[in-house]
Amino acid sequence: MSSEQSAATADQHRAANSWRVAEVIAAHFETDASHEGAARTLRLRAPGLGSELAGQHIDIRLTAPDGYTAQRSYSLALAEGGDEAEITVEELADGEVSPYLVRGIAVGEQLEVRGPVGGWFVWHEEDDWPVVLIAGGSGVVPLMAMARRHRAVGSAARFIMLYSVRSPDRVIYGDELHELASDRAAPFDLMLFYTREAPPESTRPPGRLTRDEVATAAMDEDVRFFICGPTAFVETVANRLIDDGFDPDRIKTERFGG
Repeated sequence: MSSEQSAATADQHRAANSWRVAEVIAAHFETDASHEGAARTLRLRAPGLGSELAGQHIDIRLTAPDGYTAQRSYSLALAEGGDEAEITVEELADGEVSPYLVRGIAVGEQLEVRGPVGGWFVWHEEDDWPVVLIAGGSGVVPLMAMARRHRAVGSAARFIMLYSVRSPDRVIYGDELHELASDRAAPFDLMLFYTREAPPESTRPPGRLTRDEVATAAMDEDVRFFICGPTAFVETVANRLIDDGFDPDRIKTERFGG
């Protein structure tokens, strides 16, 4: 690496670790806004905020008039680099930050951001091994960044997404996921699993993702897993894979707290 490249990399690291102001330049709901627990995508702009590594996240800090601050991490839904980034936030009934990001902040307003950060739970476009993406609820967000990057770079690596979600009205990115799965030029398959309410056309009764369903999706011994969702979901799925003999080094996990 040249001295110029080293200096540029150092500048990027410093920027990622510094708080700065981002503007909300676009926003839309991914699920029905009238329902509790709606999900909303925010597109943000700040210098160096975009990432080309699918799976990274940013930190957001809100400050109240009395000086009280609340900070949360949100996975990036896109990996396209530049100064713009997207996050998708699911409203939590007892949440401190998510209700404001889903219902409060408007296009044109600003908030404090830091990042992008994270180098473990990421998919690298040069990797050619098959991948199983396993999402629980809003855990689909970083996996969607991987699916979008996978398509954008024309990767030949086979992707399968297993998406466990409460009911059809809670599916995030539904139309885009189905469109990705229908594109025969992209080696991407989608399997939806409803835990509480399934659509009328579903032949699978509502229920949690089973060990057999995960094992069936594991294509060959070289497969890599990315699992994201609530802690209990992630630990259950990951532990079953390990018990079934899959190499722990090929299982990457990320947990969403409350």
